[in-house]
Amino acid sequence: MRRVVVIGAGAAGTMAAIFAARGGAETVLLERTKDGGRKILISGGGRCNVLPSRLDESRYVTDSSPNTLRKIVRSWPLAEQVAFFEREVGVPLEEEVESAKLFPASHRARDVRDGLLALAARSGVRTRFDTLVTSLAADGPEWAVGIAGHEPLRADAVIVATGGLSVPNTGSDGAGLGMLASLGHTMHATYAALTPLTATPGALSELSGVSLPVSLTATSRQHTASARGGFLLTHHGYSGPSVLNVSHVLVRARHDGLPADLRVQWTPHDDAAWTALLQSGGTRQLSTVVRHELPDRLADVLMAQAQVEPTRKLAELSRDERKRLVDVLVRGVLPWHGDEGYKKAEVTGGGVALSEIDPRTMQSRRCAGLYLCGEVLDAFGPIGGYNFLWAWATGRAAGAAAAVTAV
Repeated sequence: MRRVVVIGAGAAGTMAAIFAARGGAETVLLERTKDGGRKILISGGGRCNVLPSRLDESRYVTDSSPNTLRKIVRSWPLAEQVAFFEREVGVPLEEEVESAKLFPASHRARDVRDGLLALAARSGVRTRFDTLVTSLAADGPEWAVGIAGHEPLRADAVIVATGGLSVPNTGSDGAGLGMLASLGHTMHATYAALTPLTATPGALSELSGVSLPVSLTATSRQHTASARGGFLLTHHGYSGPSVLNVSHVLVRARHDGLPADLRVQWTPHDDAAWTALLQSGGTRQLSTVVRHELPDRLADVLMAQAQVEPTRKLAELSRDERKRLVDVLVRGVLPWHGDEGYKKAEVTGGGVALSEIDPRTMQSRRCAGLYLCGEVLDAFGPIGGYNFLWAWATGRAAGAAAAVTAV
C-alpha cells in the first residue's frame, strides 16, 4: 500500500488527507497544534465562509501564470465543492445573498473543521496532533519526514500543506515555505495580504467605529487593485473587506520602498451624479444634501477637507467649491502609513511559483513524490471564501494524485 504523509491539518491538508486515503493510500496527517484547523475556526467571525456563492477567477492574485491558476481553480468546480460539503462532510451551506458568501447553515465554523476531521477519520486517515515536523528530505525513492522527539516517518509521497505566515498564533510559522525553498523551489517574495491598514492620527481617526460601503483603489508603480465593499474606520486606520482586498498593493509598495496611493469613492455617485445633486439649486444647505448620502460625522469631515462651508446654500456654491467637494467625495485621498502585517493578515501573498508544480496533480516539478497545496503556493483571492476554495481544490488534487503510484 502506498504511504502518504500530509504535513498540516488545516483546510488544504485535511482535504488532501481525505482524498489520499480515499485513493487507497495509507495516510498519516501531521499537525503541530493540539487540534488543527484553527484558521477555519476563526474565519468569517467564527462562522467560516466556506465558499463564494459565485466565482470570479480574475479576482485571484498571483505573480505566477494566471492561466495555470485558472486550471487549478477549475479542477474542482464550485458546484461540486458545494455538493461535497453538503453530502459528504455533512455540513449544509446557506447563502448570504448580499455578500455572495456561503456559510454553514449552523453558522458554526467548528462544524466545518470537525466535519472535515471526522470525514478524514472515516476515510482511514491517521491524524497525529502535537507533532512538529523538523525536516523533509528525499531518500532514494522515498521521503524521510523528521519529527521532533520521534523517529522519522518514511513515505512514498509527502504533501506539504503547512500554510504561510498569516495569523501565526494558529500555527503558521513559515517552516514549510523554508523547507520548500531549501529543496530548490522558486519562491516569490511573501507578504501579508488581506490585512488592515494603519494611518497617522487625524480627522478620520476621530471617526473610529463609522462604517459604510465604499469603493477603494490602491495604486503603486507596479500594481493596482480596486474593491467595493464594507469599510470601517478604526482607532489605528482602516479595515473591512474593501480595505483588506486592496491592502496587498500598499503592503508590497511599502516593503519595496515605493510610493503608493489609496483613494476612496465614498458613495456610488460618480462625478456627474454628485455635480447634479450640488447644482440642484434652491435654498437647501449643503450639509443637508451631503449628510443625506453619508453618516453625519463623516459628511462634516469631508466638507471640511474640501474647505466648503456646510451652511452654504446650494445656489451659493461656486464652481471651484463644487469641484473640490466632488473630488473629495469621488476620489478622496486616504492617508496611510502602514499595515497590521501577518498578525492580522487573512492570507500570505507570494510563495512557491505555480510553474514549479503540475497544475493537474500539484506534484512538484523539482521533487518527485512531493506535492504542494494551499497557502504555500503563490496565489490568494479576495475576502469571500475564495481562499478556502483554493485550499479545497489544491488539497483534493494533491491528495488524489499522491495516492497513485507515479509512472
